[in-house]
Amino acid sequence: MATGKRPMDLSTLQPPKGARRNRKRVGRGEGSGTGVTAGRGHKGQQSRSGYSRKRGFEGGQMPIHRRLPKRGFHNPFRTSYEVINLDTLEAYFDADAEVSPEVLRERGLISRTGLVKVLARGELTKALSVTAHGFSARASERIAAAGGRTEVAPRVGPKAKEAAE
Repeated sequence: MATGKRPMDLSTLQPPKGARRNRKRVGRGEGSGTGVTAGRGHKGQQSRSGYSRKRGFEGGQMPIHRRLPKRGFHNPFRTSYEVINLDTLEAYFDADAEVSPEVLRERGLISRTGLVKVLARGELTKALSVTAHGFSARASERIAAAGGRTEVAPRVGPKAKEAAE
């Protein structure tokens, strides 16, 4: 190669000229263009060292989390279930099938990982072996009446481990 250029490989890669710029060094004298107040404006809390804006601060305007009305009660300890009904089990499973949260997830009948509860909407004519984290009373009655059986799956997590010990 008489052109004088090195062949391009991973060791010779560079960004194009002008693509990378040095960072702006503030507070380094008037000749730098950002001397005196160093880009902080004049006076005020934000010009001082150690200033940090509180989360949700809107410059003294009443913040949105205080402007919006609060209604009701939000229980932080709520147990939420993925729900599956008997008519769905009837449609998607053959007689004597093993139904578990993992199988339901594989078939796309429930989306999230978490607790699964079986509810009693619809009729069940097949004997199914159903494992879930919860059953409504009517759902477990109807599964038993169809010749199937129910099994409550163990919950995983710190509270479940405490209960087991």
